[in-house]
Amino acid sequence: MAKEKKRGFFSWLGLGRQDEDKTEQPQPAPEAPQADDATPAAPEPALHTSDEVSEQPALNYSVVETSLVETSMTETSMTETTQAETGETPSPESQPAEVAAEIPPTPVELPETAATPVVEPKADAEPQTDPEVEEDVEPEPEMVIVPAAPVASQEQERPTQEGFFARLKRSLVKTRQNLGSGFVGLFRGKKIDDELFDELEEQLLIADVGVETTRKIIDRLTEHASRKQLKDAEALIALLKTEMSDILAKVDVPLDIDSKTPFVILMVGVNGVGKTTTIGKLARQYQAQGKSVMLAAGDTFRAAAVEQLQVWGQRNNVPVVAQHSGADSASVIFDALQAAKARGVDVLIADTAGRLQNKSHLMEELKKIVRVMKKLDENAPHEVMLTLDASTGQNAVSQAKLFNEAVGLNGITLTKLDGTAKGGVIFAIADQFGIPIRYIGVGESIDDLRPFKADDFIEALFARED
Repeated sequence: MAKEKKRGFFSWLGLGRQDEDKTEQPQPAPEAPQADDATPAAPEPALHTSDEVSEQPALNYSVVETSLVETSMTETSMTETTQAETGETPSPESQPAEVAAEIPPTPVELPETAATPVVEPKADAEPQTDPEVEEDVEPEPEMVIVPAAPVASQEQERPTQEGFFARLKRSLVKTRQNLGSGFVGLFRGKKIDDELFDELEEQLLIADVGVETTRKIIDRLTEHASRKQLKDAEALIALLKTEMSDILAKVDVPLDIDSKTPFVILMVGVNGVGKTTTIGKLARQYQAQGKSVMLAAGDTFRAAAVEQLQVWGQRNNVPVVAQHSGADSASVIFDALQAAKARGVDVLIADTAGRLQNKSHLMEELKKIVRVMKKLDENAPHEVMLTLDASTGQNAVSQAKLFNEAVGLNGITLTKLDGTAKGGVIFAIADQFGIPIRYIGVGESIDDLRPFKADDFIEALFARED
């Protein structure tokens, strides 16, 4: 009985010391066997005490090993967290190797301790992606370069002619496929014969050059070919370019607004061709030339036409003479001309309601406006400008004919050349009527409405792609 009590007592003391050793530091744990050697002073055989002494160091050794594993795991977890914060990529290969070397002495606790290092690298793998995400996000500062774009655009706009020529060349891409440089592919590798002239005639008609104008061009080319002046396709293209340039040179007459004060421009045309927008762009250009401008809202028929012109007046800081919708257009323009004379305005631009060229009563209204203006100035209007949409093709020729018969046109503005392949209509209008083409529109911005220059137009039309 005494042996059992002593064995239970010592084993209880050994277990208690294991619990104390878990809470304390691992250094004093090896001193436990020395204390146990001093306690066995009983007269019983030494076998029991030697077994107990041999068992206790083994238990303490396991406690030391597990505590070392736990401390090493806490240290590795702390280092991993610091590495994740600093952005350094941890080396997971070295950590499992150290833990694996210490785990074999304690096979009982190995599954718990071995499971944690496997899980922790997975959890730590998420912070590892942060540097990669930051590297992917680093290209964002490229957006900071965007504010520098206006500086580059200002430098590009200094040579205005070159900038406009580039826009003109780009806007005539669709027309150039049928005319100009589009002839290169048509003539390449072919003999100059009747079949080639038939293909050329078809190409000119597709571009809306018109039947009469096309016949004139073909006749001139065949005349030179019969004289054997054309040896190859290059010579034919050069002659064709010359013939088309001569047609436009006749209508290349710029508008002179300095001849009269106030210089009165009456804008006419059908609906939707861009009359009101053209008025706003012209007002801005004349202001840039140092001229004082006034606008007359003569389109009292179309809804919101007066408001649209007033918006352009506010943008350009230009006075607008207007009345309520439905008012007499002639009376509005009469009042505007009186105000322009009283204020000494340089240029007066009068808008009119859009009307179809086949409506006789609407054309009579234009004649009335002209008669009323002549009561104040015998020479007014000094310019009756027809606005044509180039995308309408041969219908633009019909408009020019009927408006010219009604009020007598002094000039033409051809708009929307950038969105059509029917730009050849400009040759038909110039050849049939001989009315000066004052302006051409190749875009929506104010700078895209420019005075017409035949040489620039021909060069852009025959420009070859790089």
